[in-house]
Amino acid sequence: MTADAPSGALDHMDIEKAIAGLDLPRKVRLLTGSALFALWPEPEIGLAPLTLSDGPTGVRGAELRGGTIACVLPNATLLAQHWDTALAHEAGEVLADEAAAQQVHVLLGPTINLHRTPLGGRLFEAFSEDPLLTGALAAAYVRGLQGKGIAATPKHYVANESETERRTASSELDAKTLREVYLLPFEIVVEDASPWAIMAAYNRVNGVPATEHTELVEGVLKGEWGFDGLVMSDWFATSSTAASANGGLDLVMPGPGGPWEDRLVAAVQAGEVAESTVDDHLRRLLLLAQRTGAFGTVREWPSDVPAPDSTTRREQLRRFAAGGMTVLTNNGVLPLDAPGVALIGRHAIDTVAQGGGSAGLRPPHVISIADGLTSLLGDRVSVVDGVEVRLRYAAPGPGVLRDIRATTFDASGEVLASRELEVAELAAYGGWAQGAASIEVSGEVVLDEPARMVVGVRGFGAWTLDVSGEQHATRLAWAGGVVEEALLKPPFWTTEVLVSPGDRITARVREAAALVGLITQPIPRPAAEAIDAAVRAAREADVAVVVVGLTEEQETEGFDKTTLALPGEQGALVAAVAAAAKRTVVVVNAATPVLMPWLDQVDAVLWAGLPGQEAGDAVAAALLGHVEPAGRLVTTFPRTDADAVSPVPVNGSLRYDEGTAIGYRGASDPLFWFGHGLGYTTWEYGEATKSTVDDVINAVSVSLTNTGERAGREVVQVYLRPDDEPVRLIGWAIADVAAGETVRVEVPCSPRVQRIWQDGWQPLRGGELLIARGLGDVRATLEP
Repeated sequence: MTADAPSGALDHMDIEKAIAGLDLPRKVRLLTGSALFALWPEPEIGLAPLTLSDGPTGVRGAELRGGTIACVLPNATLLAQHWDTALAHEAGEVLADEAAAQQVHVLLGPTINLHRTPLGGRLFEAFSEDPLLTGALAAAYVRGLQGKGIAATPKHYVANESETERRTASSELDAKTLREVYLLPFEIVVEDASPWAIMAAYNRVNGVPATEHTELVEGVLKGEWGFDGLVMSDWFATSSTAASANGGLDLVMPGPGGPWEDRLVAAVQAGEVAESTVDDHLRRLLLLAQRTGAFGTVREWPSDVPAPDSTTRREQLRRFAAGGMTVLTNNGVLPLDAPGVALIGRHAIDTVAQGGGSAGLRPPHVISIADGLTSLLGDRVSVVDGVEVRLRYAAPGPGVLRDIRATTFDASGEVLASRELEVAELAAYGGWAQGAASIEVSGEVVLDEPARMVVGVRGFGAWTLDVSGEQHATRLAWAGGVVEEALLKPPFWTTEVLVSPGDRITARVREAAALVGLITQPIPRPAAEAIDAAVRAAREADVAVVVVGLTEEQETEGFDKTTLALPGEQGALVAAVAAAAKRTVVVVNAATPVLMPWLDQVDAVLWAGLPGQEAGDAVAAALLGHVEPAGRLVTTFPRTDADAVSPVPVNGSLRYDEGTAIGYRGASDPLFWFGHGLGYTTWEYGEATKSTVDDVINAVSVSLTNTGERAGREVVQVYLRPDDEPVRLIGWAIADVAAGETVRVEVPCSPRVQRIWQDGWQPLRGGELLIARGLGDVRATLEP
C-alpha cells in the first residue's frame, strides 16, 4: 500500500462474503448516511467509516462554515478556460491530496451540468456550456482524483440546470436533446474515466424524480453505459422508499433518518422491494469503500501533503488562475506597462475568490488584487475603493473584529462548547453548534478612534445584541422551508451605533435555523462620493484599472440570477472612470457573463473569473504579462438580459424548448462568442486538411504561425456545421508556440458529437468544418 491510495486487486469475493454475513436491517442501515457527510461503519465485516466532502474546487470537510483550512482552487469555469485536460487532471490530483490530508474518502464533484443559461446561479461550479468540452475536462479531473484513491462523484444526474425550484421542478426535454446534450458529459466521464460514484439530482426529468428514474439510472447509466459505481442522492433529495430503491438509487444522503432505514426494511418484507435489490446497492457501496481504502485493507493516510499555504500550492494555484483568465478586448494597453496606475473598485480591495453555497470553504488566505498588484508595482499603484457591490450585509472582513468567539448553551444556560473563530459567523446546522438551545457570537472592534458603524445580526432566530452599553432585541422569524434560504440568504437586522476602540459586540440567538453571524462595518458612503474619488484618481494616473464583478449573492447554489447587470452602481463607476482616464482597463471578478454597456468606452477587458485563494497575485501576473492570460471563454456572453434563456420553471415545469441549440449553438449575435480569447500575441492560420475513419472526421490538421512578438498559447478549435443541425464543437488542441514560429497542429475530433439521436444513434452527415479561434473568428473552412 502506498501513502496515497489503497493498492491490490479489488476482492469481489470479500464483498459477497460480507453481504452474506449481514441480516436485512444491518444491510439497509448501511444504505443511508450516518451523519451529514459520513457513512456507517460495520466492524464485523471490516467496513470502516467513510467520510464525504463537498467540492468541487476545494475540500471543505464536514463543517458548513469555518471548518478545516483548505486550498481554494480557481472556480470550474476558470479552470475550464484553459481548455486543457492535463491541467484538469492536475487539479484533480491537488484535490485528492487535499482530501487525503483531511482523511476524506469521497469528493462530491465535479459538477458537470451545463451552462444552459447565463442566469444560472450555480454556473461557477460547472465547466462550460458545451457537452464535449465538459465531458473531456471532467473525465481528466476524475482520473486525477481517483488515481490517488479518492472517489469522484460527478453530479447532478441529470438535466439539473436551474436552481430555481430545483427540489421540485421537472426538466422537460425530448430524447434527442437529453441524449445529445445533457447526458453526453456523463456518458463521456463514465466511459472514459469510470467514476466510483455519481450523484442523482434534485429535479424531476420529464415528471420522474431523478432519484427514482429507472430508465435513466438502471437503463442508461448502469445498463447501457455499464457504470459499476454507486449512485447517491443529492442531500435530502430522496422522497420515496420503494420507488427510489427499485429505480437504481444506492445510497440516501444525508442521515440518519430519511425515507429508507426502517421503511426500506418494511418494503422488502412486504415484497415491494426484492432483497436482491438491496444486495446490489450494498455491493456497490462496499465496492466504493474497497476502492477508497475503507473496506478490507484500510488505507494509510499521507502525512506529507503540501499545506494549503505552502509555496508549492501557491505557485500551482496562481498558475491555474492566471493562465485561464481571458483577454476579451485589448487595444494594446495590456500587458500593463505604465509609470502610474490607479486601481479602483471594491473588488480590488475585497476580491471574491469563490462562489456561495456548498462549494464554499475556508482558505488559508485570499490575496486581494490590491495586494497582488501593489506587491509588484509598489508605490506606482494608488488604490481607491469603489461603490457598494452587495445588496445584503455579510460577515465582517479581516481586521474589523478580533478575539472572535462563539459559545453554545443548553436549555438551562449551561455552556456546551466554546471556540475561537476567524470570522464572526458559523453554521447552526450540520456543525459543532447543531442542537444548541442558544448560540453566542462576539468580537472586539478594531478601531483607532470612536466611529459610527453599522452593527447587527444575520440569520433566522430570536436575537439580543449588546454593543456600547446598548442592548437591542429582534426576531428574524422563519416559517420553515428549504435550508438554502436559511443558510445562503439569511435575513439581517442592523442599526447604527457609535463604537469606541475596545468595545465588544455580543449577540445571542435562540431558535437558530441554519447560519448565525454578526454584522460590523463602516457606514457605507454614497455612490456619487465613491465615483468622484475614483474619477480624481483616474485623471492623475497613466492607466486606470477598474475591478468590478459579482459576489456570492449572485453566484451561489440555491438561487438563480434575475439579471446579468453588475450589482450596484458599478456600471456608472466604469463609465465615469473611462471618461476621465487616459486609458482604462476593466478587470471582471466574476465567473459568469455580465452586461457591458461601457465596453466601447474602455481600452481592455480582462475576464478574471473567481480566481481562488491566490486571486490578487494571479490577476497581477496576468495584467503584467508574467503569465499569459490565454483562456478561451466557455460560455457565450449575451448582449442583453432578453437574450438569455430563463431558468425559471412555469407551473413547476422547466421546458428545454431550445432543444440541442444550447449556448453558442443557438446564438446569432452575442457580445462574445464561446471560445473567444485574445491572449497576448497574434496568430495566422495556414493550410488545413482533414482525415476520416468510416466517414467520420477523425482529425483536422492546420498550419499555425505565431505572428506576434511574444510566445503564446493558442487553442485551435474545430466545429462541424451540419446542414440541418446546430453547429457543434467536435475537437480542439492546444499549441504553445514561440514568437515567429510556425507549427503543424493536429486536432483530434470526437465521433460522439458526429451523431444524432433518432430512435438510437445515427451518423451525422453533411455540412462544413470550421477551424476557428472561437465562432466569432473562423480562420478556415473545409468540406467534411
